[in-house]
Amino acid sequence: MLDWPTTLATERLTLRPVAEPDVPHAVRLWTDPQVRRHLGGPVSADVVRAREQHCVGVPGAFAVERHDGAVLGLVVAEPDGHDGRTEVSYQLLPEHWGQGYAREAVHAVVGWARQAIRSAIPGVVAVTQRANTRSRHLLDSLGATPADHFVAWGEPQVLYVFPD
Repeated sequence: MLDWPTTLATERLTLRPVAEPDVPHAVRLWTDPQVRRHLGGPVSADVVRAREQHCVGVPGAFAVERHDGAVLGLVVAEPDGHDGRTEVSYQLLPEHWGQGYAREAVHAVVGWARQAIRSAIPGVVAVTQRANTRSRHLLDSLGATPADHFVAWGEPQVLYVFPD
């Protein structure tokens, strides 16, 4: 059971369901080499077209919007993501990196996911490439702890578990 649609508010951000006007921002996330550096690289035009058709209104997919209306990126909470637990993933456009927005957005979504998503196994996790030091620092700053190391998509990954 998922409490959706919902909107979350933080000090500087509104997190709301992805809507049609967000699609161009999502396309930038999927095709930007900086954003995709630790995500397997920019996705192909065919994948972009498929994602464009299916990203609006997806339960657990939040557009991250600054209170002035600028769309910064996406945060997604997926029930039964990695190993049956709720998995949180996040991508922000590079011009918004280093300003604390990702931390603020992920913190809000993790809090919401704990209450709203009932996964097969309780708990909230995130997976990042071991080489993605920015993402690992973000997860550490939120109190998530490394719980597993594995290889996926041809790269070493780290599974982080958020505290209950």
